[in-house]
Amino acid sequence: MLKQTIKNFVGRLFAAPVSGPERLSRDKHGIDRRNVSRHAIKVCEVLRAEGYDAYIVGGAVRDLIVGLEPKDFDVATNATPNQIRPLFRRARIIGKRFQLVHVVFGQEVIETSTFRASTSSDEHTDEHGRILRDNLFGTQEEDAARRDFTLNALYYDPINEEVIDYHRGVADLKNRVVRMIGDPDKRYREDPVRMLRALRFAAKLNGTIDPATLAPINQLADLIEHVPSSRLFDETLKLLTCGHAMDCLRQLQTAGLHRGLLPLIDVIFAEEGGEQFVDLALARTDARVRAGKTVSPSFLFAALLWKLVNKRWQSLCASGEPPAQALMQAADSVVAEQTRKLAIQRRFQADMREIWFMQARFDRVNAKAIWRMLEQPRFRAAVDFLQLRAEAREVDSVQAQWWMDLADADHATRGEMIESYQAQTRGSRPAGAKRRRRPRKRPATQAVTTPQA
Repeated sequence: MLKQTIKNFVGRLFAAPVSGPERLSRDKHGIDRRNVSRHAIKVCEVLRAEGYDAYIVGGAVRDLIVGLEPKDFDVATNATPNQIRPLFRRARIIGKRFQLVHVVFGQEVIETSTFRASTSSDEHTDEHGRILRDNLFGTQEEDAARRDFTLNALYYDPINEEVIDYHRGVADLKNRVVRMIGDPDKRYREDPVRMLRALRFAAKLNGTIDPATLAPINQLADLIEHVPSSRLFDETLKLLTCGHAMDCLRQLQTAGLHRGLLPLIDVIFAEEGGEQFVDLALARTDARVRAGKTVSPSFLFAALLWKLVNKRWQSLCASGEPPAQALMQAADSVVAEQTRKLAIQRRFQADMREIWFMQARFDRVNAKAIWRMLEQPRFRAAVDFLQLRAEAREVDSVQAQWWMDLADADHATRGEMIESYQAQTRGSRPAGAKRRRRPRKRPATQAVTTPQA
């Protein structure tokens, strides 16, 4: 009992600000207001006009300070969800464990949360310490102490262009250090996903994790097993699309966290060329992220799991299974194994299968089949995947480039390319060889019935 009391006191001591918050002006934090979402600013202005406090918080502030483009913007306020919702034409309250408001402006959603209170002994947790319900509202100072890392406990006031920093997060951010607020062991037990976030932020910032923050992760890695699979999928997708995906995978392996997320990664990397194929795929993903382009989760997971699918496909073909049927069986078995841990959404699973199945159709196709393939919604993704396989020397690069040129061509050029392809295919047939014809199906003989007298 005494040991726990001391531990709680030390946790509160670390969480408490040393001498009040720092208030940093624009020349110290470097945020250009022109890079801030006008809709996020609008939410702050509306709340301020009603007498509430409102700040842009979280990842947006972090990214703006280090010169990255934020993916989205969140607002924190002392107004409750029921006070926020009537102030906006399109707003809805969401969440049970953590209730907040989504304020909608066309395609952009500004997530608006109420300041959270400090943790209490009567909060709802499971047997591992994970918080199940968190709707106790408090002050801005308490809210800052509840945030996970110092670099995420920053509040940007877009009206005065000032950053409020309770835990010296700007200094950690500029030094590229990921540091937990409070006792890391307790904070990871409250929400095991924080372990994944620590690795992602360190990779994204090309920084390091504070030793005290890093120390408990390996020991607590098994707690990931108790996080809902849908939430794990979201966090895994963030890891793989942060712009440093391969670094994240290697850190996951080192910390032992991959067993609760991507349990097949060890098997994939053990396959011949497996790690190199994944590295190529993730390097392409990183390049798209850095260029501000969209990334397809279907393509990403199709690439991660392809080596296992391909190996099983070849094995089934060698045992006498027809190629198309063999590929379906291989895909189904690999997806089933992975989704026991990770809730890959059904629509992504369907797209992954389409990308895989089309790989078998790139060989020995006639003109009619090519035109049908061009009509498939995942045709371009399948061609990109073929290019990836060519880069990994699985297929002929000339063949892969022909399909890419076909995908990029207009309708008339496609017709010419397909006609030329067919002529080359006919010309490659040995001299004197005759084209094999499929036997025509004979119609079933109909029985003649004699009408009864």
